[in-house]
This record gives sequence, C-alpha cells and structure tokens, in this order.
Amino acid sequence: MSGKQRGSTASRAVSALVGAGAAFGVRKLLIIGWKAVTGKEPPEHPEDPQVALGEALIWGVMVGAAVGAARLLATRATTRRPSEPDAE
Repeated sequence: MSGKQRGSTASRAVSALVGAGAAFGVRKLLIIGWKAVTGKEPPEHPEDPQVALGEALIWGVMVGAAVGAARLLATRATTRRPSEPDAE
C-alpha cells in the first residue's frame, strides 16, 4: 500500500453519491433527448433481439459515454483540493 491517502471515507462517500446523481441526471436527459429526436422510447433492454442492432448500439454508446463522463467530471469536481495547483 502506498503512503498516500486518497481521502477520508466521508469524502469518498460524497464523491460516490455525487457521481451517482450526475449519472442519473444525465441518463434522464438522454431519455428526454432520445424521445424528442426519435419520437419513441429508448430501448429498455438493448440486448433484446427485438431491438434493431443500430438502435441498440447508438443508445448503448450514448449512455455509456455520457454517464461515464458525467460521473468522472462530478467525482473530480468533488475531490479537487484547493491547495493543489491546476495542471496547465
């Protein structure tokens, strides 16, 4: 184990909650956007053979990328330490 601590249990819990909240919010926004663009509900189970392959792939990539980015950004924002200089 390294000598560096990555934060207290409380700060890790807050980061996890913020990341989960961001993921939930982004997913809801994607659902609204999907309905607005396509006029129908997004695939609930993209792995279902009844869902067109293109539709399943587009939905999966969109959700995966957007939710992953939102969680990353939210977690980084909550764990940033004021004493650390910004990397330029």
